[in-house]
Amino acid sequence: MSYKIKLEVFEGPLDLLLYLVKKDHLNIYDIPIAQVTEQYLQYLELMKLLDLNIAGEFLVMAATLMEIKSKMLLPAQEGQIQEEEEDPRGELVRRLLEYEKFKEVAEDLRQRESSRQEVFKRPIPMAKNEIPDEGGVYFEASIFDLINAFSQALKDIPKELFYEVVKDEFTIEDKVHQILHLLLEKPRVLLSELFSQAKNKLEIIVTFLSILELIRLKEIVAVQKALFQEIEIVRNKESILPYERRTEEKN
Repeated sequence: MSYKIKLEVFEGPLDLLLYLVKKDHLNIYDIPIAQVTEQYLQYLELMKLLDLNIAGEFLVMAATLMEIKSKMLLPAQEGQIQEEEEDPRGELVRRLLEYEKFKEVAEDLRQRESSRQEVFKRPIPMAKNEIPDEGGVYFEASIFDLINAFSQALKDIPKELFYEVVKDEFTIEDKVHQILHLLLEKPRVLLSELFSQAKNKLEIIVTFLSILELIRLKEIVAVQKALFQEIEIVRNKESILPYERRTEEKN
């Protein structure tokens, strides 16, 4: 499947590491480096499987993690008095904490900007990562939330279907139209529902790539009520023209 996606919303390696730490409720000051490295490499493999455009910094971080892991696995030499060395994870922990603070400051500034807009009584769109809903506020899911859901969908495929050789009967263009038509019938759809309707591994991959393409085109938004909860797909209300009409106009 020769289809490479370049996403403007694609976060960097520190975002992925923070995501893995928070997803498993790990202590950022005492990161189980072997566990995190294994999961990080699994995410990179999924990105390669999807033919996503992986920035070189992701590979640099992978090398850094493996270097730290190897240092921590080296046994101390018997009978040799050594000075207490700095934890090999120290620099990585400092970078993660600094990056986390940077993200918190950026979020605080975003909320202040939103508050100032309310003062002037202007028609206020929801904050970039907040989606209104009758049942409460939804937050935009990250690319890693989507990849995590994709990974789970692959695990749920029966083994007899996982290795089934199928014809290339699914295309991203067709799946994009199918998803948009589905969202015309109902306001939101569960990502897990889209995956469960797939007949095989290939269709799950095409479905996921179609979701990423629609996000890139700003046609849909992937949202969740809280971190690591069920992901829902909704139409982006800021889209002025339907996807089908814009496609016709381009042609």
